[in-house]
Amino acid sequence: MENNDFNPSGADGRPNPKPLKPLAKTNYSHENEYHEIHRSPSPAEHRKRKSKKKKRFSLKDLLIKIISIASTIVVIFVLVLNVPICVDTENGGNISLIELFKNQKPMAKEGKLNKENVKLNINNDIVTDDYDDGLDLPQLVEGQYSILFLGFDEDEYNTDVMWVIQFDIGHGKLNILQIPRDTCLPDYTSSVTRKFNSIYTMGNSEINPPIQRTVNAVQENFGIPIDAYITTACFDIVEMVDIIGGIPIHLDNEIIYEADKIIPAGDVVLNGQQAEWFIRFRREWMQGDIGRMQNQRRFMAAAMQKLFNIVEEEGQLKLYSYIKEIYDKDLLYTDLSIGDMSKLADFASTISMEDAQVNMVPGEDAVFWAADGNGYSVYSVHKQATIDLLNEYYRPYQTDMTEEDTAIVELVTDYQYELYDDTGTRFDEVEDIGEPVRDPDKKPWWKED
Repeated sequence: MENNDFNPSGADGRPNPKPLKPLAKTNYSHENEYHEIHRSPSPAEHRKRKSKKKKRFSLKDLLIKIISIASTIVVIFVLVLNVPICVDTENGGNISLIELFKNQKPMAKEGKLNKENVKLNINNDIVTDDYDDGLDLPQLVEGQYSILFLGFDEDEYNTDVMWVIQFDIGHGKLNILQIPRDTCLPDYTSSVTRKFNSIYTMGNSEINPPIQRTVNAVQENFGIPIDAYITTACFDIVEMVDIIGGIPIHLDNEIIYEADKIIPAGDVVLNGQQAEWFIRFRREWMQGDIGRMQNQRRFMAAAMQKLFNIVEEEGQLKLYSYIKEIYDKDLLYTDLSIGDMSKLADFASTISMEDAQVNMVPGEDAVFWAADGNGYSVYSVHKQATIDLLNEYYRPYQTDMTEEDTAIVELVTDYQYELYDDTGTRFDEVEDIGEPVRDPDKKPWWKED
């Protein structure tokens, strides 16, 4: 019979335990903790937690993470670039990727110069063991850096423009030596005229590359160690001038290169084509090629002022962009490395017009009697005047040159004149000197007075 009444005794006859009273509610229990941990959050709590996460990952935190990651990548990249992992094929040893890039010579299409047998005659009283000009260039003589600049004619056969551009780094100066193209150096070329401008093409065929022939002639006759070269052609000058926006200059008189090629008088900005006419014009000058060289000084000074203006008005980076464009268009050849070009450009921008000087090799017009029995009009060097000039301006860190140190051959020893023995001009004075003297008999027949 089913009995739903409470039986205090169990099946074994023992009394059941007394039923427990329910526990009073408290704020904390293990059971509550368990449920609090394992129960699913309510929608309101879920939104609250999501909001907290959003606040935790703020834009500031995101930027900090991005900057940290980027900084780490940059540091790793810089470390890799500076680790000496590349072989230095020129000097031996290992160099970094950055040094490899700076040492590149992408325009050295004339070849590599041999610098092993150059007579330096360094003045150890000036260039001591700890002397440093601060520019960190691969120079032959600490304190100076000399570049041979050659400008070829339209056939790219003769070098009609020959300058030695010397940066006197220790004294913050620039000195340029003009070598007349008709300078007679009998022992350096097989040309019947024995003129300097034929050495590149007709010099000793056993000396290569050809640029080395001209470098040797400069070093052995004028005692200036050549650190690098730059070559270009007259038609390349046209595009280079146009790239930098022309050359401002003042002309007292118009220049008539040809009947339909005229540069007007006054303040003009020479474009590329006009610049070529200007530096090649010689017909009306009383002194012919010497007059042309004197006029080229005006162009050099105006071009240097233009470069100063670029740095001042457009910034140095703009100047570098022009240099890069000239390189990209293959308008000149040079064995200057990318790093050296930038260092020299920085140094040049600090030189004032008063500290830039141009000189011409002293000498006079003469006749060279060739093996064919004919006499050719040339330029004979005045040896002692040239030695004095070189010692004063172009050997600041070398011992003084003597007659035994030069291979100069004088065709004329009984001088007819000494007009060109001292032609030095500072760049700030060039404009005041004006154009060379004109020969009235060479005026174009169609031009009226």
